[in-house]
Amino acid sequence: MSSVANLSNRTNESEELYPAIDPFDSGRMALDSVHEMYWEQCGNPTGEPVVFLHGGPGVGASPKDRRFFDPNHFRVVLFDQRGAGRSTPLGELTDNTIDHLVDDIERLRESLGIDRWHVFGGSWGSTL
Repeated sequence: MSSVANLSNRTNESEELYPAIDPFDSGRMALDSVHEMYWEQCGNPTGEPVVFLHGGPGVGASPKDRRFFDPNHFRVVLFDQRGAGRSTPLGELTDNTIDHLVDDIERLRESLGIDRWHVFGGSWGSTL
């Protein structure tokens, strides 16, 4: 299996994804006076960094999203976008634009001390 799960022509999803894993690190980051972002990391702490951008808007990252990547190879970063998932406040639209969301991604990268990372997005996340 490659480092990223092959999801094409899948017959049994559980056979195609990597095993379930728990985060080795997580936290919250204040973005402004209104928004706070939830983030987590899983996989290999010294591995090749990849950020997962979830769909939505409104839906956050899920434990299943951790399973797209080889946990021995990748340092996987997941987060919930402004107003979504475990980020607060849920559903808040104030200062919640594409520019804000893109800036948040860059700010998260810098705060985690990552110089470069792969970007993997699904649905709405692929537009960011």
